[in-house]
Order: sequence, then structure tokens, then C-alpha cells
Amino acid sequence: MSESHRIELCRIGSVNIGRGKPLVLIAGPCVIETQALTMEIASRLKEITQRIEMPLIFKASFDKANRTALSGFRGLGMEGGLAVLETVKSELDLPITTDVHESAQVAAVAQVCDLIQIPAFLARQTDLLLAAAASGRAVNVKKGQFMAPEDMSNVLSKLDSGGCKDRMLTERGTFFGYGRLVNDMTALAIMRKMAPVVFDATHSVQRPGGLGTATGGNREFVAPLARAAVAFGVDALFIETHPNPDASPSDGPNMVPLDKLEELLKSLQAIRSVIPDC
Repeated sequence: MSESHRIELCRIGSVNIGRGKPLVLIAGPCVIETQALTMEIASRLKEITQRIEMPLIFKASFDKANRTALSGFRGLGMEGGLAVLETVKSELDLPITTDVHESAQVAAVAQVCDLIQIPAFLARQTDLLLAAAASGRAVNVKKGQFMAPEDMSNVLSKLDSGGCKDRMLTERGTFFGYGRLVNDMTALAIMRKMAPVVFDATHSVQRPGGLGTATGGNREFVAPLARAAVAFGVDALFIETHPNPDASPSDGPNMVPLDKLEELLKSLQAIRSVIPDC
């Protein structure tokens, strides 16, 4: 995508993401377990982000379609999961996002969510991208773990051809051998020339399949990687969180404990405040 076609701003409900705008948080549990727990997490996230004046988009998955093993907990399904997300949206007045795995899911998800997320494994799926683009919602595409940052220009061209006006890209690590991800921070700058960029701090520390029948991770590296990404220049952070990550049925080893999140976010805001041209 040429410099002349660069997208400077992505609008998600009342939240604007891009250069010159506040650092935005996209956060929530990896997967919807129950309505009560989801509401608890969303309420606490709203309290935290209002206190530190950081815009929030709430995220949780209704279906984890790419679990390592068949026995892995997938969520409440589309109908039940979207009902929970609709409750979060209506009761807490928060913009909502979730991921879609099939084109047929897009229309129903767009009725509830302000932002449609395309998983990294599906970043090249043309029909899915076109369906998301046609939904009228903003679209966030996670860069595939197998893709170069320059490849995302083709992804944006697909969204553009589908009529999508508000879109952004997410960096979530690149495969480095088997069961390991690394982050090339230059990818943030390359993709930020195309569109607003999100750094996914929690999925970046995954060890795919690292527990045999589940994905492992290194939670201790979330904070330093997030700080490095903000210093390098990003528009938003994606952080999965849970009151008790080790009890979460999905991605527990990667997630930030909810009671540790505010301290991390304050440190990221402090870094952002001294970075020029953000």
C-alpha cells in the first residue's frame, strides 16, 4: 500500500485510534466463561481505565475455534457469547470487539460489536476479510505469525476493496522455530506507515502448543514487551486479563492478573507521554 493511501485514523464507536490520539487499551478475558465473570472483568476494566483516563475497548471471544486440542474449552458459542457481549455493551456503555472465524459469523457479530477482529491464522482469508469489510464495522486484522509486516499491505487492499473505511493492524509475534514466538519491533513501524497499529502484548509471549495439549506462555515478558512497543510507537495495546489467569480455560499462562493491570497501564502511559510524534 503506497504512502498516499495510508490510513491515519480508525474510529470504533466513540474511540479514535491513531497518531495524535491517546493510547487505547483493548482488553478482556481470552474467552467468555460465564456472564457473571465477564461482567466482573469488564466492570473492573472500566473502573481502571476511567481512573487513568485511557480509552477502553472490551474484548472477549465467544468461540476459540483454534484450540490446540479437541478437548480445549471453546466458549459459550456464538448465540450465548454474543448475548453476554451485548449485556456488557448495554450495561457498561463500552465499545466491544470479538473475533470471527467464518464469513457466516460476521453479520451476527456486527449487530453487537463495534470492531471485528480477524485472527492471525486467518489474516489472508479473502472471503472472511471481504465479509468483515462489508459489515460496516471497523476491522482489526492480526498479522499472521507466518507473515512479514509488508504482507499486510495486501490485507488492507482487500479490506479497501470491500469498502472498509476504519481498519487497523495488530502485531502478535512471529514464529521462530517450533513452539516459539519472537517480536521484531521494526514491524510496528512498517505497519504503522499503512494504518494504526496495535501491539498484542499477551499473545506475543505465547509458546504455541507448549503444554502439549494447550498453549503455554511466559507472562513475565508481557510488561517489558509492552513497554518496548510503546517506546517504539504504537496506537493501542491488546492485553488479555483475568482475576485468576491460572484458572482460565484458555491462554492463562499469557494473561496479566487483573489486579496487576493498572500499574502496568500507568507505566505505559508514562512512556507514551515522552515519545515524540505519537
